[in-house]
Amino acid sequence: MSLTVVGSMAFDEIETPFAKSGRIIGGSANYIAWAASNFVQPINQVSVIGEDFPSSELEALKAKGVVLDGVQVKQGEKSFYWSGKYHMDMNTRDSLATELNVLGDFQPVIPDSYQGSEFLILGNLTPQVQMSVIDQFKVRPKLIVMDTMNFWMDVALDDLLKVLKRVDVLMVNDGEARQLSGEYSLVKAARKIMSMGPRYLIIKKGEHGALLFYENHVFFAPAMPLDDVYDPTGAGDTFAGGFIGHLAKTKDISFENMKTAIIVGSAMASFCVEKFGTERIREVTHEEIAARLEQFVQLVNFDIDLV
Repeated sequence: MSLTVVGSMAFDEIETPFAKSGRIIGGSANYIAWAASNFVQPINQVSVIGEDFPSSELEALKAKGVVLDGVQVKQGEKSFYWSGKYHMDMNTRDSLATELNVLGDFQPVIPDSYQGSEFLILGNLTPQVQMSVIDQFKVRPKLIVMDTMNFWMDVALDDLLKVLKRVDVLMVNDGEARQLSGEYSLVKAARKIMSMGPRYLIIKKGEHGALLFYENHVFFAPAMPLDDVYDPTGAGDTFAGGFIGHLAKTKDISFENMKTAIIVGSAMASFCVEKFGTERIREVTHEEIAARLEQFVQLVNFDIDLV
């Protein structure tokens, strides 16, 4: 059931209309690992940190079954740092500061102990880094999932298109899907993007749920209506962690099981936004996850008599 996660381990500082986080732990690899570890262990983490990254955080990850052999520690250097401010709708935000630090020249190395991983998820990093990771696996993982963003479409499109040919599942938001495809209709956009390589496409629509495309099939998963959204920063990565965690646990990569995985991902994301950073998904219990999944079932369950 081996799963390898590649992404950033970072410091975030977040401001919303309602509160300020101060300096907290973030990064795509952390959100993915915390979410996925509820379903599958061990998790093989690949990332880079500076000497300022707290050892207590590393110990907490290890206690959750996260293996850190692939995490490089750069002495005398600083970890990736991002600061952002959310608008009142909690969907739009402004980046206040981005300091790449050790992430700026990150060259991932896949340890021998990670070889043979059946599942690989590539967090939002440069396409060159994502390709390097895929190339380092002697045996191709059974399923490769990748995330990307509009920035790489702007500055590294050729490299991005090469990576797309090598992956099974692409995750993007609706704006990124439209930019990558040049199509406004998400159905047309999905068709075009899948012709670039990925067999499956997930389009994340934030508080409006997520779409899963495969061949001529489409599945929609709603987002859980919540009383309060405290911090949406890691929701997409937490969604990805729940999604890949369920698939790695069940070892079933059929379209039908991916539907379930989308719901699991949506459930995990709904926990993430309830507190700043990784705080909520660190403390979530299996009982809470089961109850939230049942809420999702009730959210979309209905009987209809066609006459």
